[in-house]
Amino acid sequence: QVQVEESGGGLVQAGDSVMLSCALSEFDRNYYHIGWFRQAPGMEREGISCITESDSSTFYANPVKGRFIISRDKAKKTMFLQMNNLNREDTAIYYCAAATRTPVLCRPDGYDFWGQGTQVTVTS
Repeated sequence: QVQVEESGGGLVQAGDSVMLSCALSEFDRNYYHIGWFRQAPGMEREGISCITESDSSTFYANPVKGRFIISRDKAKKTMFLQMNNLNREDTAIYYCAAATRTPVLCRPDGYDFWGQGTQVTVTS
């Protein structure tokens, strides 16, 4: 059974940087799309950064452009989200997800496998 596990969240101060990691296990596909999503209290889950299986296209939501960087290690089936210059609006539960079919890039309903999420809380 496919497992997706995020790590790296926590309590940070505004202006800090944090790197989230995501590991896929029991995952036998070599071609898949990946993404990072977040859900703040009372809000819908939103896609914030995603990358296609070929690494040819990358999406960043406007609130994180220029601050967040998505990357992955295909051989290790691990992906990362480097988050810089965090602010209070970044407080949310962060999820990583994988899609084996081609999704509308970074739209949550197109991703098949999800982690449980990791909390990131930014204080001022």
